[in-house]
Amino acid sequence: MEKKIAVILGDGVGPEVTRQAIHVLNAVASHFNHHFQYQYGLMGADAIDKTGSPLPDETIELCLNSDAILLGAIGHHRYDNDPGAKIRPEQGLLKLRKSLQLFANIRPVTTYASLHHLTPFKPRMLEGVDFVIFRELTGGIYFGNKTLSADGNSASDDCAYTKEEIERIAHLAFQAAQQRKKKLTLVDKANVLETSRLWRKLVREMQQQYPDVSVDFLFVDNAAMQLMLHPAQFDVILTENMFGDILSDEASVLTGSLGLLPSASIGNGGALFEPIHGSYPQAAGKDIANPIGAILSAALLLDHIGLSTEAAKVKAAAQWTLDNGFVTKDIDPMNFYFTSTIGELVADLIQDKIPNELHPENIELRKSTII
Repeated sequence: MEKKIAVILGDGVGPEVTRQAIHVLNAVASHFNHHFQYQYGLMGADAIDKTGSPLPDETIELCLNSDAILLGAIGHHRYDNDPGAKIRPEQGLLKLRKSLQLFANIRPVTTYASLHHLTPFKPRMLEGVDFVIFRELTGGIYFGNKTLSADGNSASDDCAYTKEEIERIAHLAFQAAQQRKKKLTLVDKANVLETSRLWRKLVREMQQQYPDVSVDFLFVDNAAMQLMLHPAQFDVILTENMFGDILSDEASVLTGSLGLLPSASIGNGGALFEPIHGSYPQAAGKDIANPIGAILSAALLLDHIGLSTEAAKVKAAAQWTLDNGFVTKDIDPMNFYFTSTIGELVADLIQDKIPNELHPENIELRKSTII
């Protein structure tokens, strides 16, 4: 199989973790006889520094002409500390989502028994946790009309949704539930918000098209609490843009590290894959960032282009590293391995270079070949 993959390295640790994801994709290509052609574009703070724009037109064109997009991370603290900045890295990501109509953000949440001790939860609460969040990505308050009064003392952000915007992501969520445990939870604030009442009305109507899927409804404040009290109750969570942004970051606590979670954004004009973590500029260039989220995002990419066997191989290799203690500094600050070492190890495992024994000298040096 031949595929064109657009690569946006992005900001902070984005280039480091993305390079490991590409290393893994190259191992897949070699082992399974595929060919992936990579083309690079700019976005975020890096793009602002080089072009003055957070998303150059060339990058949009590149993404439109690719089979999938692999993204590192977007953002820089110099913009976080300047709320008055007119041009911001995140504007590039929002514009790309809108330009490619990437209306559905899909975030699987899986816990690992070997990392339960890193979470604030008792292990029994994490047993059986395996759910996915479908977050609407191109509507809601992030894209609504924004106003600021002339005196700067009042502001507004409109939250607006249409029937089409809601139904297109709801169909994807229902279809995913059919392939999983056949349970969908709509998270809204229908006791207060008119947009939430529209979400709830349309999802109730659509349920008739998916009679094998049970549907329940939670207000967002209760959903946030239930994620912490009984996370194993969830299968597919469907929600609007802002609620999904907050809940998916909250859910990352269940895994033990923000660096472990992948995501996919799909829609009418392409598909984008990225780890959910931020750009973490403080760690940039130190080879200590966790690449597993980026590597698992590459696995989602493989699934998207129809290479499910290859995707499963990547997931299994990533889990092997976690189960056997080959982890980065965010997981074990004392006995950690470098970003590049983890990427090399996952790539080796994909090519069936499974170690019969571990080499102490390489462990001490935090190298792979093969540990």
